[in-house]
Amino acid sequence: MDAFSAVAEPRRREILDVLVDGERPVNDLVRLLGLAQPQVSKHLRVLREVGVVEVRDAGRQRLYRLNGQALKPIHDWISGYERTWSERFARLDDVLEDLKRQEEGDDDADERHGEGDAADR
Repeated sequence: MDAFSAVAEPRRREILDVLVDGERPVNDLVRLLGLAQPQVSKHLRVLREVGVVEVRDAGRQRLYRLNGQALKPIHDWISGYERTWSERFARLDDVLEDLKRQEEGDDDADERHGEGDAADR
């Protein structure tokens, strides 16, 4: 399994979302996600196996944290789509601005010709 497959599972993404704020023990994850401890542990094991999550012992607790480097291939893959969609949204913004200017121009022309709204008369 790779990082792509591991994060394809929604519960694992929820775990990553919680860990984005920093290290957490399993009990915090259980409480915050509302899952049973064995479920959380199973998902953490998968995330650890692909390197997306790291663990360290702190006394009697095991603290889990993200390994951003292991998420880099996903980021790199998504970045291509992000560029494409950003360009498309920028073009859409241009079209909307053009339409807005045309509409404002039509309103100005109506007012100059005495064709404003009835409320304006």
